[in-house]
Amino acid sequence: MLVRMSVEASTDTVLAGIRAAAEPTRLRLLALCSAGELTVTELTEVLGQSQPRVSRHLKVLCDAGLLERFREGAWVFYRAVRDGAGAQLVRAVLALLPEADEAMALDRRRLAEVKRARAEAAAAYFRANAARWNSIRSLYVDEAEVEAAVSRAVLAAPVRDLLDIGTGTGRMLEVLGPRVRNAVGIDASREMLAVARAHLDRAGCGNCSVRQADMYRLPFADATWDAAVLHQVLHYAHTPEAVLVEAARVLRPGGRLVVVDFAPHHLEFLRDEHNHRRLGFGDDEMAAWFRLAALAPAAPMRLPGDPLTVVVWSGRREANNETRGEDV
Repeated sequence: MLVRMSVEASTDTVLAGIRAAAEPTRLRLLALCSAGELTVTELTEVLGQSQPRVSRHLKVLCDAGLLERFREGAWVFYRAVRDGAGAQLVRAVLALLPEADEAMALDRRRLAEVKRARAEAAAAYFRANAARWNSIRSLYVDEAEVEAAVSRAVLAAPVRDLLDIGTGTGRMLEVLGPRVRNAVGIDASREMLAVARAHLDRAGCGNCSVRQADMYRLPFADATWDAAVLHQVLHYAHTPEAVLVEAARVLRPGGRLVVVDFAPHHLEFLRDEHNHRRLGFGDDEMAAWFRLAALAPAAPMRLPGDPLTVVVWSGRREANNETRGEDV
């Protein structure tokens, strides 16, 4: 009886999805939202239809489990679901669509224009702030070395689902995204998220997405990620230990948290001009916070620079919540 009910529920889900997709505008919306995260405004621009009409169609698709929506301030983004029966149905339906369909081809051209406009706006913001970021990068080891060290730490064990906390420009998603199944970056700044989306579009990182969220209150259930990264984020935090505890909460047993930041230094201008709240972190301090977060700390990796030294700290969530130090 239990098996029969499960099969019937699955059949109902499939039928609901087929009914939702079986309408021309909704089929076009599915195709568009499978290509990335789009707002209602962007979708109305592509389709040339009114916002209320597009919103109604989006609701039907969301209710049927074919699209998912998430809010970012006053904006709402939509994308095709990535897991479960809904994702399988979306892939199957879209695979049947002819490439030469005129309406779909026009949608793709208009979508490309929307993405170009998004990229131009992001580039303008990036140019306006690039001098600030470049002045900090010049103080430490080449970023390629940092990225290589982060990759080694994050991918020390297989990773399917990756969370980048404080994603900024989305660079960590670009670096690590091709090595994982699914990657999500969160950031509090809508401007930075716009930059990240443009970078991910350009890099073709279809398995990566970004969200507006608070690093102190992550919008995810417990034990949902294999790895989490905090890349040059913690020095902005008022209570760094709370950030680590929250990051550890969403890790699965065996999951790994990787923190990249500066060793203790005395460059006060980073506090005065760049809003750094902390001038680096000590190894003992970080290890204590990892243990507070029920993570077993590994030996840190140090990347000496002049005058700043970058350190990569990592820790693993034990299945039995033991927090002995690792030898790796």
